[in-house]
Amino acid sequence: MLITKPNDVLSSEITPESVYLNRRKFVGASGSLLLGGALAACGKTEQAEAKVSEPPSDLAALEFSAVKKDAANPFYTTEALTPYADVARYNNFYEFGTGKDDPYKYASALTTNPWQVKVDGEVAKPGTYNLEDILAKNPLEERIYRLRCVEAWSMVIPWVGFPLGAMLQQFEPTSDAKYVKFETLVRKEEMRGQRSFSSTIDWPYEEGLRMDEAMHPLSFMATGLYGREIPKQNGAPLRLVMPWKYGFKSIKSIVRISFSKRQPATSWQQIAPHEYGFYANVNPEVDHPRWSQASERRLPSSLFEPNRIETRLFNGYAEQVAGLYSGMNLVRYY
Repeated sequence: MLITKPNDVLSSEITPESVYLNRRKFVGASGSLLLGGALAACGKTEQAEAKVSEPPSDLAALEFSAVKKDAANPFYTTEALTPYADVARYNNFYEFGTGKDDPYKYASALTTNPWQVKVDGEVAKPGTYNLEDILAKNPLEERIYRLRCVEAWSMVIPWVGFPLGAMLQQFEPTSDAKYVKFETLVRKEEMRGQRSFSSTIDWPYEEGLRMDEAMHPLSFMATGLYGREIPKQNGAPLRLVMPWKYGFKSIKSIVRISFSKRQPATSWQQIAPHEYGFYANVNPEVDHPRWSQASERRLPSSLFEPNRIETRLFNGYAEQVAGLYSGMNLVRYY
C-alpha cells in the first residue's frame, strides 16, 4: 500500500537524508541561508544564464552522427531541451560537494587528460585501457534523452557518446558475467567532496547493472553534450547514461569497469537501502520514503513557475525496457 505524500520536495529532501543531516551539523540555520537554499533548488538563475548560456569555447567540438529527429526514434524526444546553463550549473556530483552548484564551482580542478579505465573480472580481455583507444573503436553519435533525478527534478539533454553494450562487448565478457560494476575516480586532492569530513560515502562511488540492462540499446556512454566535450561537472571525460533509471545510476568520471557473477553492492544502496534500490527504475507508483515520485519539476523552473509535469513509468521508455523486468515485483525490486 502506497502512502500519499506531498508532490513538492522539501529543501531537506533535495539530497538523501544521511547527507542532509551531516550538512546540518556544519551549516547555520539563518533565514538568509534558508532563502539561499530555496533559490538554489529552483534551478536556473539570471547569473547562471549570463555566464553559461552556451558551452564554453574551451570544450572541444565533437564529430558525431546527429540523432534522427523522428518522434518514433527511442533515441530522440520532441520535448524542449534543457538549456545548457541549467545542465552545466545544476547537478549532483558529491565528489565536489553536496550543493547543486558545487560541481560547477569546483570541478575545474579535475585533471581529465590522460584518462584510463581499468577492466577486470569475468572478462576475456582485462587490462587498463587508455580513453583514446576506447574512443577510437566507438564512433560517436547523438542521443536526446530525458534525465529524471530521484529528487523529483528532470532535464532533457542532447548527449554525445556511444552505446554502452558495444564497448562492453569489446572486452569479451565471459558466460559468468551476470553483472557489471562501475567506479568513479578517487582523487582527493582535486575532488574536494572526497576529503570532506562530513561525507557519508565510502569512496569510490560505485554503481552496477545487470548485463541485460547494460547491453540494452538505450544504455549509453557519454563523452559530450550539446555537441562538445562533456564538462567536468557533468562527469568528464566518461559517464554512464541510463535514461529509464533515476539519475544516480548514471555514474560519472568512470575509471573502472568490473564484470561479476554476483550482484555488486552500490554506493547509495549501502548508505540507505530503504531509499535507494539496486534497480532504481523510474516509477511514479513507487514513492521515495520521503516524497512522492508521481510528478517531477522539469528544468528550467523557478520558485513561482515550477514547471511540474507527471512522471512516466520507466521515464517514458517503458515500450523499450519493460520486458527486462517481466514478472518482477517493481515495488520489491525498486
